[in-house]
Amino acid sequence: MLTTPERHLIEKPGLTTTVPREYVHRAALSEVFLTGWEKSGSDAFTISAQWPRSHSFYTPGHDMHDPMLLCETIRQCGMLLSHTEYDLPLGYQICWSRLQYTLNPHAMRVGTKPAELILHVTCSDIRTVRSVPTSMVMHIEAVRDGSLLAVASIGFNNYSPAVYERLRAGRTDAARISESAPMPPDPVSLGVAGRQRRRDIVLSPTQERWRWQLRVDTAHPVLFDHPLDHTPGMLLLEAIRQAGHALKPSWGALMPTSMDVSFNRYVEFDAPCWIEAERVPPDSGGARRSVRVNGLQGGTFAFTATTEMTDMASV
Repeated sequence: MLTTPERHLIEKPGLTTTVPREYVHRAALSEVFLTGWEKSGSDAFTISAQWPRSHSFYTPGHDMHDPMLLCETIRQCGMLLSHTEYDLPLGYQICWSRLQYTLNPHAMRVGTKPAELILHVTCSDIRTVRSVPTSMVMHIEAVRDGSLLAVASIGFNNYSPAVYERLRAGRTDAARISESAPMPPDPVSLGVAGRQRRRDIVLSPTQERWRWQLRVDTAHPVLFDHPLDHTPGMLLLEAIRQAGHALKPSWGALMPTSMDVSFNRYVEFDAPCWIEAERVPPDSGGARRSVRVNGLQGGTFAFTATTEMTDMASV
């Protein structure tokens, strides 16, 4: 005869929820994609995640999940483990220095149910001050249904509130700075950006063919899930994707199947940031094309990036 505790385990299966939103710096529960984590070795961890079949901003195309969904998942992994496994206090700022990923487009297809991912994370180059991590690199292998979906790495620095205040020279009042940001300029066309909604376009046209002004809408419900004092990294990644498409819209629907981005400085709201793109030779003219994208503000490179754009019709 079963005891009461054993009946309880059989009758009530384990329930799944997201990780606390505070650990991934999100205000909306709907924007939290991680569902759990556990330690698997020395500085090694396993994280579970779920992607919805549809999303208001990370919109599927050609029945494929949006690669920016992968980037947001990577971002959340870095924040989750920093807080939960390396004792980074809440309230510290986590700022990217570099992000790289390469994905398997065949593993990105939207199925008949939400995509379940397992992310194997190894942390390295960990630097600490008084047992608090100040920087690290995370290497990630993302697996879906037993198949490798992507490999990625992300490097970032962590700043205490006091250090961040000095670093930002008084630009830390996120609510005030966000509210006082200039109105975004008119966007490029939907076809040029490769987006379905005007609000999701982050490029504005200029007089130069392959140069755009970064379009920052601080009221965007996903890119600005909460007030920020500078342009978020996910918006910059979206600008890289859109610039890769805008370089030559006649290429068709394109997916950024890889990126390598170095972040050099914060992108502020109160000065224009220029996005420039060019093809990286040699261009074979096949289903994949390499593109270089730079972001310039105040005469310096805020970020530099290369991305491989893949024709989604070829997948």
